[in-house]
Amino acid sequence: MADKITRYLAYDGKISIMCAETTKLVEEARKIHDLSPVCTAAFGRVLTMAVMLGSEMKNKEDKLTIQINGKGPIGTILATSNSKGIVKGYVANPYIDLPLNEFGKLDVGGAVGINGYLQVIKDIGLKDPYIGVSALTSGEIADDFANYLVKSEQRQSAVALGVLVDKNGVRKSGGYIINAMPDATEEEISKIEKAVFEAGAISKMLDNNLSLEEIAKKVTGEKNIKVIQDNVEPKYECDCSKENMEKALEKIGKKELAEIIEEDGKAEIVCHFCNKKYNFSKEELEKILNN
Repeated sequence: MADKITRYLAYDGKISIMCAETTKLVEEARKIHDLSPVCTAAFGRVLTMAVMLGSEMKNKEDKLTIQINGKGPIGTILATSNSKGIVKGYVANPYIDLPLNEFGKLDVGGAVGINGYLQVIKDIGLKDPYIGVSALTSGEIADDFANYLVKSEQRQSAVALGVLVDKNGVRKSGGYIINAMPDATEEEISKIEKAVFEAGAISKMLDNNLSLEEIAKKVTGEKNIKVIQDNVEPKYECDCSKENMEKALEKIGKKELAEIIEEDGKAEIVCHFCNKKYNFSKEELEKILNN
């Protein structure tokens, strides 16, 4: 089944819900970055949130960037996405491994840490991008984003993110965001809280082959939900090129570039997002220097 993001309305439009399956894109990221299981779980949750928040943006040129650093052993996690659900990113320390936590699960919170922040940057074509920041509360990612949405975007939200990893890689990955509109009643919000609790983990629901619509009904406790968007198929994809790497070399400065030419006579640049290598000969470096 292809990865997908679908948006719904429930309770006569007073509740919006976005559900995503991201199994294939998180598996692609795991293979590209050779991630350990706990890094796969952490990075997969961030990538899932990035494609969901990115898909809310209106224009194809709009860009969303998420950066998390909780001072844990995993270091910085970065993901960038757009309105079409195209996402890329990296983890500073992709190979770290930790013992399972007290619940017998991958210790994402221990890997990420809680002594830091979550930052969301939305570049939507204005003079200055929107930047929202909130302190990490658990390092488990979903709780941290729920806190961010309340504090920085004033959205009353429930967030779930999950990545199920087995010996073959990513078995299931996905998430959902439930937003209450200002006219949602306390009774409706209470129903949703109860439904979310009873539904259990998003990764388990996906593993039990529930469709995104079935998940949306289950976590809202509402049978009459309306589909408002179902055409986003998220992908992990990097848009790097030799031309972009050339621009990066131009920015390091004449002195540094001259030193590379003199000492090494060549250069190899590796893309952070997809690990693709770009080689530049002495002649190519001299041409960049002269320009």
